[in-house]
Amino acid sequence: MQIRINNKNRTNRLIKAIVIALDFVVMWILLYFVVESIPSSEKWAPENEGTFWMACTFAMIVAEYCFSSTIGERVVGANNILRRSTLLVATQTLLSYLLLRAIHFISRFGWRLFAMGLVMLLVILVLRFLERWLLKQIRKSGYNTHTVTFVGSDPELQGLFHKLVSNPTLGYKVQNIYGDIEGMPHQGSIGDFKTLLSHPENLHLGNEVYMCVPRNERDLIERTANLCNHFVSKFYYLPTSEEKLNLHPVSIDEIGVLTTYTSPLEDSLNRFVKRFADVVLSVLFLLPTALLFPFIVLIIKCQSPGPVFFRQRRTGLNGHEFYCYKFRSMHVNADSDRVQATKDDPRKFPFGNFMRKTNIDELPQFWNVLIGDMSIVGPRPHMLAHTEQYDKLIDKYMVRHFVKPGITGWAQVTGFRGETRELWQMEGRVERDIWYIQHWSMWLDIRIIWMTVKTIFVRDKKAY
Repeated sequence: MQIRINNKNRTNRLIKAIVIALDFVVMWILLYFVVESIPSSEKWAPENEGTFWMACTFAMIVAEYCFSSTIGERVVGANNILRRSTLLVATQTLLSYLLLRAIHFISRFGWRLFAMGLVMLLVILVLRFLERWLLKQIRKSGYNTHTVTFVGSDPELQGLFHKLVSNPTLGYKVQNIYGDIEGMPHQGSIGDFKTLLSHPENLHLGNEVYMCVPRNERDLIERTANLCNHFVSKFYYLPTSEEKLNLHPVSIDEIGVLTTYTSPLEDSLNRFVKRFADVVLSVLFLLPTALLFPFIVLIIKCQSPGPVFFRQRRTGLNGHEFYCYKFRSMHVNADSDRVQATKDDPRKFPFGNFMRKTNIDELPQFWNVLIGDMSIVGPRPHMLAHTEQYDKLIDKYMVRHFVKPGITGWAQVTGFRGETRELWQMEGRVERDIWYIQHWSMWLDIRIIWMTVKTIFVRDKKAY
């Protein structure tokens, strides 16, 4: 059999080269201003200035080698872009400083390099998202595409098809479809595909192959995977809907087992990093809260008799109950522990309504974070009545309590904040909470915090 090598789209290399080149241009422009800001730089000998530029450029080469941009990938999230950009700039800045210190460079430059790093990070982040937007438009126009083949007759494959192909900005184009799934045009049946496997010279697979057939079709799966290796096409196997189990591999003393849910926060180091960030940020937020406290107390007391703080039992880590604190935004009422706030809720007093829209009422929850009941980012804690209610209606509801609840969360910044009138709204919230638990990273927390801060300036219509 003559092996036909699949020539993949080479434009990704060009895209990556352009992105790296722009990074160097940004650094060199900023370096010019850094050199100009050093008081003794006008007295530098030419070789000293050259050494300074060469050390910073070498550091950038190392940083790009370790943390170059991944915007050329088909599916890449903002979390990945933020993480790699931050590590790129941090590596360049730190390595530049260490190299110049190691050769006993003549001038003091540490704080200037640090300031340059902050500016460079901001500029590169803006560039990354502009580059990503431009790349999506290029793919939408039919360039820089990937061809894919789908094999199978299962609904699971239909969901994947719509995920990859229905979004033109990802740049996926269908090479062939072998199977019979409603709404998906196909070139033949699975039987036709099996026949073509015996005559691979007539088979065109494209860049990627996605197969969804029962596992007892082991011979078909192995033959397809081997053929993909010969054609230099990536092979992916998707379990059928009947066989699909949401289980994840873990290791117990080198013995492989499967479990329902895993989270990076099961690692003690990750928990320490998240807890350390929680303590630092909660202290930083509680300090201005203390300054605002007298004014908030005065206004609340003037508009509504009763306590300043609203204290409510909610469900926390591992299902344990705790008292969640907020500035009271409603008149004292008997329904506070069972009825959600609505848009025109008559229980709210004027300043309370303002606090809810601007999230000021949530500030005391930083005390919950400081004492360890909550985290800055995590699934929002629900009142006990709702925990009991939704645990009976949603199978996976209690999974969201595998981590500490948060002041803000992935569900809240992706459209599932506020009142849940319909069951599907709570199901969507739970789905996003579980996704957050399984995909936690410090970079994801930073992204969620940033998206939450933006709501202070761009009003969230669900903030009531």
